[in-house]
Amino acid sequence: MLPHHSIREALIEDQWDEVLRFIATIRLKITTASQLFKRLNSYSRQHPLYRALKEFGKIPKTLFILKYCDDLQLRQAVEKQLNKGEGSNKFSKAVSFGHSHEFIQGEKEDQEIAEACRRLIKNAIVCWNYLYLSRVLAKEKSEERRTALIEAIRNGSVATWAHFNLHGEFDFSDERMVDSIGLTPPKNPGLE
Repeated sequence: MLPHHSIREALIEDQWDEVLRFIATIRLKITTASQLFKRLNSYSRQHPLYRALKEFGKIPKTLFILKYCDDLQLRQAVEKQLNKGEGSNKFSKAVSFGHSHEFIQGEKEDQEIAEACRRLIKNAIVCWNYLYLSRVLAKEKSEERRTALIEAIRNGSVATWAHFNLHGEFDFSDERMVDSIGLTPPKNPGLE
Protein backbone atom coordinates (compact mmCIF):
# COMPACT_ATOMS: atom_id res chain seq x y z
CA MET A 1 0.00 0.00 0.00
CA LEU A 2 1.44 3.35 -1.02
CA PRO A 3 1.16 6.48 1.11
CA HIS A 4 -1.76 8.65 0.14
CA HIS A 5 -1.10 11.66 2.39
CA SER A 6 1.62 14.25 2.29
CA ILE A 7 2.88 16.83 4.76
CA ARG A 8 0.94 20.07 4.61
CA GLU A 9 3.94 22.36 4.38
CA ALA A 10 1.87 25.54 4.50
CA LEU A 11 0.80 24.78 8.08
CA ILE A 12 4.44 24.55 9.13
CA GLU A 13 5.68 27.50 7.07
CA ASP A 14 3.02 29.88 8.40
CA GLN A 15 4.00 29.08 11.99
CA TRP A 16 7.73 28.51 11.50
CA ASP A 17 8.79 31.45 13.70
CA GLU A 18 6.49 30.24 16.48
CA VAL A 19 7.81 26.67 16.11
CA LEU A 20 11.39 27.95 16.45
CA ARG A 21 10.41 30.07 19.48
CA PHE A 22 8.73 27.00 21.03
CA ILE A 23 11.85 24.89 20.51
CA ALA A 24 14.20 27.65 21.71
CA THR A 25 12.14 28.05 24.90
CA ILE A 26 12.68 24.37 25.64
CA ARG A 27 16.36 24.34 24.67
CA LEU A 28 17.16 27.45 26.70
CA LYS A 29 15.26 25.94 29.65
CA ILE A 30 13.10 29.01 30.06
CA THR A 31 10.33 26.59 30.94
CA THR A 32 10.02 22.81 30.84
CA ALA A 33 8.80 20.94 27.80
CA SER A 34 6.05 19.33 29.88
CA GLN A 35 4.72 22.76 30.91
CA LEU A 36 4.74 23.99 27.32
CA PHE A 37 3.00 20.90 26.00
CA LYS A 38 0.47 21.03 28.82
CA ARG A 39 -0.35 24.59 27.86
CA LEU A 40 -0.41 23.71 24.18
CA ASN A 41 -2.78 20.80 24.82
CA SER A 42 -5.16 23.17 26.62
CA TYR A 43 -5.53 25.11 23.36
CA SER A 44 -8.01 24.20 20.69
CA ARG A 45 -6.93 21.46 18.29
CA GLN A 46 -7.35 24.12 15.63
CA HIS A 47 -4.72 26.41 17.18
CA PRO A 48 -2.19 27.19 14.40
CA LEU A 49 0.89 26.31 16.48
CA TYR A 50 -0.67 23.03 17.61
CA ARG A 51 -1.47 22.10 14.03
CA ALA A 52 2.00 23.14 12.81
CA LEU A 53 3.80 21.07 15.46
CA LYS A 54 1.57 18.09 14.80
CA GLU A 55 2.27 18.33 11.08
CA PHE A 56 6.00 18.81 11.67
CA GLY A 57 6.03 15.75 13.92
CA LYS A 58 4.84 13.63 11.02
CA ILE A 59 8.21 14.10 9.29
CA PRO A 60 10.45 12.25 11.82
CA LYS A 61 7.67 9.74 12.41
CA THR A 62 7.51 8.91 8.71
CA LEU A 63 11.29 8.71 8.42
CA PHE A 64 11.41 6.34 11.41
CA ILE A 65 8.69 4.10 9.97
CA LEU A 66 10.51 3.90 6.62
CA LYS A 67 13.81 3.10 8.33
CA TYR A 68 12.08 0.55 10.58
CA CYS A 69 10.65 -1.23 7.53
CA ASP A 70 14.01 -1.35 5.76
CA ASP A 71 16.43 -2.02 8.62
CA LEU A 72 16.40 -5.48 10.21
CA GLN A 73 18.87 -4.48 12.94
CA LEU A 74 16.68 -1.53 13.94
CA ARG A 75 13.62 -3.78 14.15
CA GLN A 76 15.53 -6.26 16.31
CA ALA A 77 16.83 -3.47 18.57
CA VAL A 78 13.31 -2.06 18.99
CA GLU A 79 11.95 -5.53 19.75
CA LYS A 80 14.70 -6.07 22.32
CA GLN A 81 13.85 -2.81 24.09
CA LEU A 82 10.14 -3.62 24.02
CA ASN A 83 10.90 -7.00 25.58
CA LYS A 84 12.93 -5.28 28.33
CA GLY A 85 10.03 -2.94 29.01
CA GLU A 86 7.61 -5.85 29.15
CA GLY A 87 9.97 -7.71 31.48
CA SER A 88 10.12 -4.67 33.74
CA ASN A 89 6.32 -4.52 33.84
CA LYS A 90 6.17 -8.22 34.72
CA PHE A 91 8.75 -7.60 37.46
CA SER A 92 6.58 -4.83 38.94
CA LYS A 93 3.52 -7.07 38.85
CA ALA A 94 5.41 -9.94 40.45
CA VAL A 95 6.51 -7.75 43.35
CA SER A 96 2.96 -6.47 43.90
CA PHE A 97 1.19 -9.79 43.44
CA GLY A 98 -1.78 -9.26 45.74
CA HIS A 99 -5.09 -7.47 45.27
CA SER A 100 -4.91 -7.48 41.45
CA HIS A 101 -1.92 -5.12 41.67
CA GLU A 102 -4.18 -2.35 42.97
CA PHE A 103 -3.72 -0.13 45.98
CA ILE A 104 -5.83 -1.24 48.91
CA GLN A 105 -4.86 1.82 50.92
CA GLY A 106 -7.35 4.65 50.88
CA GLU A 107 -5.10 7.51 51.86
CA LYS A 108 -2.57 9.04 49.49
CA GLU A 109 0.19 8.88 52.11
CA ASP A 110 -0.44 5.16 52.67
CA GLN A 111 -0.36 4.57 48.91
CA GLU A 112 2.96 6.39 48.67
CA ILE A 113 4.37 4.24 51.47
CA ALA A 114 3.18 1.06 49.71
CA GLU A 115 4.71 2.19 46.43
CA ALA A 116 7.99 3.09 48.17
CA CYS A 117 8.06 -0.40 49.71
CA ARG A 118 7.58 -1.97 46.28
CA ARG A 119 10.40 0.14 44.86
CA LEU A 120 12.62 -0.83 47.79
CA ILE A 121 11.98 -4.53 47.20
CA LYS A 122 12.59 -4.18 43.44
CA ASN A 123 15.80 -2.21 44.05
CA ALA A 124 16.99 -4.76 46.62
CA ILE A 125 16.48 -7.58 44.10
CA VAL A 126 18.28 -5.69 41.33
CA CYS A 127 21.13 -4.78 43.71
CA TRP A 128 21.48 -8.39 44.85
CA ASN A 129 21.54 -9.54 41.22
CA TYR A 130 24.29 -7.04 40.40
CA LEU A 131 26.36 -8.07 43.41
CA TYR A 132 25.92 -11.76 42.61
CA LEU A 133 26.85 -11.30 38.94
CA SER A 134 29.87 -9.16 39.93
CA ARG A 135 31.04 -11.92 42.25
CA VAL A 136 30.60 -14.60 39.57
CA LEU A 137 32.55 -12.48 37.08
CA ALA A 138 35.32 -11.73 39.58
CA LYS A 139 35.77 -15.44 40.38
CA GLU A 140 35.77 -16.58 36.75
CA LYS A 141 39.31 -17.53 35.66
CA SER A 142 38.64 -18.49 32.05
CA GLU A 143 38.71 -15.46 29.77
CA GLU A 144 36.46 -17.23 27.26
CA ARG A 145 33.83 -18.04 29.90
CA ARG A 146 34.16 -14.51 31.32
CA THR A 147 33.50 -13.01 27.88
CA ALA A 148 30.48 -15.28 27.44
CA LEU A 149 29.13 -14.21 30.85
CA ILE A 150 29.58 -10.53 30.04
CA GLU A 151 27.73 -11.02 26.75
CA ALA A 152 24.92 -12.90 28.52
CA ILE A 153 24.63 -10.11 31.10
CA ARG A 154 24.67 -7.47 28.38
CA ASN A 155 21.83 -9.21 26.52
CA GLY A 156 19.86 -10.12 29.64
CA SER A 157 18.33 -8.16 32.45
CA VAL A 158 19.14 -7.78 36.12
CA ALA A 159 15.44 -7.26 36.77
CA THR A 160 14.90 -10.98 37.17
CA TRP A 161 13.21 -12.46 40.20
CA ALA A 162 12.67 -16.19 39.60
CA HIS A 163 15.25 -17.01 42.30
CA PHE A 164 13.40 -14.94 44.95
CA ASN A 165 10.48 -15.96 47.13
CA LEU A 166 8.24 -12.94 46.67
CA HIS A 167 5.45 -14.44 48.76
CA GLY A 168 7.48 -14.33 51.95
CA GLU A 169 7.86 -11.68 54.59
CA PHE A 170 10.60 -9.10 54.21
CA ASP A 171 12.54 -8.19 57.31
CA PHE A 172 15.12 -5.42 56.93
CA SER A 173 16.11 -5.27 60.59
CA ASP A 174 19.82 -5.20 61.46
CA GLU A 175 19.70 -8.75 62.85
CA ARG A 176 18.27 -10.14 59.61
CA MET A 177 20.44 -8.10 57.25
CA VAL A 178 23.34 -10.54 57.60
CA ASP A 179 24.84 -11.78 54.33
CA SER A 180 24.46 -15.54 54.26
CA ILE A 181 26.51 -16.25 51.13
CA GLY A 182 29.25 -13.65 51.28
CA LEU A 183 28.01 -11.04 48.83
CA THR A 184 30.00 -7.92 49.42
CA PRO A 185 30.33 -4.97 47.11
CA PRO A 186 33.29 -5.39 44.74
CA LYS A 187 36.40 -3.44 45.63
CA ASN A 188 36.78 -0.38 43.45
CA PRO A 189 39.99 1.54 44.14
CA GLY A 190 38.64 4.62 42.37
CA LEU A 191 35.86 5.03 44.95
CA GLU A 192 37.94 4.86 48.11
